[in-house]
Amino acid sequence: MKRALLIVLVMGVVSAGLFAQSEGDRRVVVASKKFTESVILGELVTQVLRAEGTEVRHRRELGGSRVLFSGLTRGDIDAYPEYTGTLMGELLVDENLRTLDHLRTSLESRAIRMSDPIGFNNTYAVGVTRETAERLNLETISDLADHPEIRMGFSNEFMERADGWPGLRDAYGLENPARGMDHDLAYRGLQSGDIGAMDLYATDAEIEYYDLVVLEDDLGYFPRYDAVVLWRADLEDRLPSAGGAIRLLEGAIDESAMAAMNRLAKIGPTNADGEDGPRVPASLVAQEFLEGEFDLQTEAFVETRRAVLVRTTIDHLELVAWSMAGAILFSIPLGIVAAKQKKLAQPILWCVGILQTMPSLALLVLLIPAFGLSPLTAIVALFLYSLLPIVRNTYSGLTNIPGDVTESAIAIGLTPWQRMKDVELPLALPTILAGIKTAVVINVGTATLAALIGVGGYGQPILTGIRLDDFGLILLGAGPAAIMAIGAQLLFDGFERLAVSRGLRL
Repeated sequence: MKRALLIVLVMGVVSAGLFAQSEGDRRVVVASKKFTESVILGELVTQVLRAEGTEVRHRRELGGSRVLFSGLTRGDIDAYPEYTGTLMGELLVDENLRTLDHLRTSLESRAIRMSDPIGFNNTYAVGVTRETAERLNLETISDLADHPEIRMGFSNEFMERADGWPGLRDAYGLENPARGMDHDLAYRGLQSGDIGAMDLYATDAEIEYYDLVVLEDDLGYFPRYDAVVLWRADLEDRLPSAGGAIRLLEGAIDESAMAAMNRLAKIGPTNADGEDGPRVPASLVAQEFLEGEFDLQTEAFVETRRAVLVRTTIDHLELVAWSMAGAILFSIPLGIVAAKQKKLAQPILWCVGILQTMPSLALLVLLIPAFGLSPLTAIVALFLYSLLPIVRNTYSGLTNIPGDVTESAIAIGLTPWQRMKDVELPLALPTILAGIKTAVVINVGTATLAALIGVGGYGQPILTGIRLDDFGLILLGAGPAAIMAIGAQLLFDGFERLAVSRGLRL
């Protein structure tokens, strides 16, 4: 047992040191949401700031608007691209802002600055396939009210936004069934017929690629969603030229230019024969635009898949090692207390059970206000999610020891501590290890969600693969995660063979 605890402590210390090192390197952090256009815009901001001679990190494919806006106000990130309609209709909807001047004043009160519009209005829209539009004679969103049988598939964020599905449904009197799904996967659902309509962004490259029909917003429900860049006021204290560099993008990109960049990154260029070429990395798309538009020589980083695998493996190992170290050190004593203090047993088991039943994504988001968009948020979430199997198995292992064994230990004069150390814990160890193995397998899989707050791990290539419809990238994250889970199980199996006598093994 002492040797096991020492190994866990060493893992925790090494992991903490690695996280401290990565956070210590932080200079300027630009973030983007988990759709292609936001990643391209984030890369444009990153490169114009990098051209000023500063070190800039681009945290790609974070969660929704509220996650990024919260991260900006907290100081976890320094800048990110946003849309005026999202700010006025969702993030600051309670303030009833009507003009860009009002919006800018509200943001300034939060020590946040906003660029002028970048040049394009990426408004929401509702789209259907051309076959559906022609068969049902659909031209406007109002026409959908005559076809309540059409199933809607909207992005998860759109399902809950104040300016999303709830308001759209009420404005148009729609009774269609709707469900939330990933925006990029919705295109597949539309093509396969699983859904009949979906939310679109006006500059989505898929609209032209799939020959979709955009239904007219005949009631004028959707506001303008002019793309802008938000940044912290104190960024200009660290980098005085930051504001000027970001403002270089003002009015520089119209709808057609943005749609063209989205197509390059999401689908790829079209050659002379009308065939699609390989997708262009977002960083190169941004670099080519800045060079062509402003003759600005910037630095773009493109990771090979091998480099992505190495980086995400290190990130994932750190998350799992640190959270499991804490879970083991906390859960085993908690399980001992539950076994020895009968009045506390049910409250302890009930509490850790409640944590386990909470959806892992919800738990992660609930911790953001306390810990921000940092590795600590993911570590705490994974720690809490790992408690139940270890606590319950520790409790079960100790309470299921035969009574005559305990009585014999008392009879030979062993103290409670001696009984625990020399008799009870060794007998319960196989059951405890079974709980740890269950917890570590759950932990490895759940850690992929850490990519939603930009702290890496195997979830990052999975999210990118979903966004780009690239099964290779999805497997680059999912495959190693499965291998890591199996490897962790084999590691603890080996430890069990060393620490537990053959007759006691489960």
